[in-house]
Amino acid sequence: MAMKKETDDRFKKFGTVSFTAITKTNDFIGHLENGKVMGTRCRDCGLEFFPPRADCFHCFSSHMEWFEVSGTGKLITYSQLEFGPVGFEDDLPYAIAILDYEDFKVFGRIAGDIPEDEITLGMEMETKVTRLPNNQLSYVFQKV
Repeated sequence: MAMKKETDDRFKKFGTVSFTAITKTNDFIGHLENGKVMGTRCRDCGLEFFPPRADCFHCFSSHMEWFEVSGTGKLITYSQLEFGPVGFEDDLPYAIAILDYEDFKVFGRIAGDIPEDEITLGMEMETKVTRLPNNQLSYVFQKV
């Protein structure tokens, strides 16, 4: 009797618009469901990645492990968006940003409840799990 192979399609639960349903890093979604934002670290050379990668571009290893994106990062750039791509029109306006955690950087959104006049370059922020209105999972940057 042939067994049906189960498809790991957890990634369809991520973001406002899911661009892919299957990826080698689908455990990322399981971690979000448990309230943790996770990246991957190469066990061979130590390079850290966010978003998570299954393979290291530095040493070409696939020997990866998960680590939690925790603590604070520094806001190094942001942009307040007044226009958005298809699928994001209802989210406007929103701010996209990059936090520097020294060993890696995280690209994402600044939480919508932070007024633009309170956002300053260099401010410390945390990356936190959020549930979107459509019940999808994502992460945002919160003030510390």
